[in-house]
Amino acid sequence: MLGQYLRNADPAVFQALEAEDKRQSETLEMIASENFVSQAVLEAISSTLTNKYAEGYPGRRYYNGCEFADVVETLAIERARQLFGAGFVNVQPHSGAQANMAALMAVLEPGAVILGMNLAHGGHLTHGSPVNFSGRLYRPVGYNVRESDQRIDYDDVARLAREHRPALILAGASAYPRTIDFVRFREIADETGALLMADVAHIAGLIATGEHPTSIGVAHITTTTTHKTLRGPRGGMILTTDQELARKIDSRVFPGVQGGPLMHVIAAKAVAFGEALQPSYRTYIQQVKKNAAALADELQKLGAVLVSGGTDNHLLLLDVRSFGTTGDVAADLLHEAGITANKNGIPYDPHPPRITSGVRLGSPALTTRGLKEDEFREIGRIIVDLLKNLSDENRVPKSRQRVAELARKFPMDRFRLS
Repeated sequence: MLGQYLRNADPAVFQALEAEDKRQSETLEMIASENFVSQAVLEAISSTLTNKYAEGYPGRRYYNGCEFADVVETLAIERARQLFGAGFVNVQPHSGAQANMAALMAVLEPGAVILGMNLAHGGHLTHGSPVNFSGRLYRPVGYNVRESDQRIDYDDVARLAREHRPALILAGASAYPRTIDFVRFREIADETGALLMADVAHIAGLIATGEHPTSIGVAHITTTTTHKTLRGPRGGMILTTDQELARKIDSRVFPGVQGGPLMHVIAAKAVAFGEALQPSYRTYIQQVKKNAAALADELQKLGAVLVSGGTDNHLLLLDVRSFGTTGDVAADLLHEAGITANKNGIPYDPHPPRITSGVRLGSPALTTRGLKEDEFREIGRIIVDLLKNLSDENRVPKSRQRVAELARKFPMDRFRLS
């Protein structure tokens, strides 16, 4: 049984994976938190390191037989340090959420006040949502974006910090299309005696290439995922320039919130970090931003409304109310036409999270696939044509045909990362 290939060992799973390969190939992936990894990353993540238990850290394991696991994890750490300019890195978190949990546990006691971005305004579940551990273990206070321009109001963040005296301020977002001013956040934290933690899961690739101001050396702690713009396997990471904080973080990751690390994923992280250190990766990230800007420009030319009026990074939020629809309906329509996106709340949204008034769109995955500004402008035209003609029964087949033509020009079985 162990020697059988998946096709024969489990046809049901094999067929589902084949169908997923086909879906990715024949549709346009625009979920802002998704990307396509290289063949080398796929090889690493499917390696025999999945068999290895390696509790502890390089040189300090609780199991024997970890000598090559140590090599791989050390490579991942050293490459991440070089990539971000961070003195200390923990590459073991299984996800961004677990990275945030470990980081918060390293510096906070239960019941401490945290000041984070309101989930409904672009924040993340782990930034203080009452349904998440961050809102159950700690006392969250949320800051919003201005209603007038949907941008972070740093003066209001400062006001809230003075009023509530949080132990920690959390800067970062999962649906904020503008540049984050980490220096201003640090000024507010210093004034009010708070620690500053930056969650850069979405913009890590931009920070690594100098295409967004860095949080390293500004925030006391930085957390990130290793997928999204960083274009690695799904996982998390914690970075700091403070040795004492690094010790606390290590102990909160293991044995605090995790046992044995996923060594095959850490191997894939090492590969992805190596790819991101190449000059071609910066060119890629620059194209990610160009493509997002082109999409935003085309959508607005055609009368669409974007939250904050555009984008500075890899994502944008489309306010679909002007089309007379809701986010859930719009996202489902796009999916039928072959464009994969997600419904998303917008600031001051009149609809609940299961409905929403927005759709979040991102450029990382299709940029990896090779699409550039002209193709993203065409995608903008497809989206508007689809949403402007909700009563046209032929709207989906027409849009699907245009999507299929684009997808065929950039076949998935041909793209390779340099």
